[in-house]
Amino acid sequence: MAHDDVLAWLAAHAPDVPVIAPGASTATVAEAAAALGVEPGRIAKSLAMRVNGAALLLVTRGDARLDNQKCKAALGGRPRMLDADETLALTGHAVGGVCPFGLKTALPVWIDVSLRDYATVFPAAGSRETSVELAPARLAALVARGWVDACRLPDDTAPAPGM
Repeated sequence: MAHDDVLAWLAAHAPDVPVIAPGASTATVAEAAAALGVEPGRIAKSLAMRVNGAALLLVTRGDARLDNQKCKAALGGRPRMLDADETLALTGHAVGGVCPFGLKTALPVWIDVSLRDYATVFPAAGSRETSVELAPARLAALVARGWVDACRLPDDTAPAPGM
């Protein structure tokens, strides 16, 4: 059902964006990168979380990690990841296929600035076997409240405060 919701959402809001079904799992960053033939950073992972009790999605590059201090500064509080059941209940998407399209609940979506490092990125498309390819600016224009700096990159060797 989630994939159908994404297809309907894309047809209404971005009919020019085709769904990619590479014939292999895209459920994890590593699997998606391998299936799509791209580096892990180009996978746009959608993280379902709560900040100060409010649920939201943060879309970031696949090889980035949440930084608690940056997240507090950007979103106003410490992030708490949703479990798989709550993620499914709020987004309509199972973990491994969570994306910012066709959401069951109107959640605020924020895009991490780390995605700007790439000309195009690959968010999931509502299933563990599908994806789409979009420019980060287009992704933000379609779904986001705005850009935030809430993550650190793998080459950032400084430990995150509070970690």
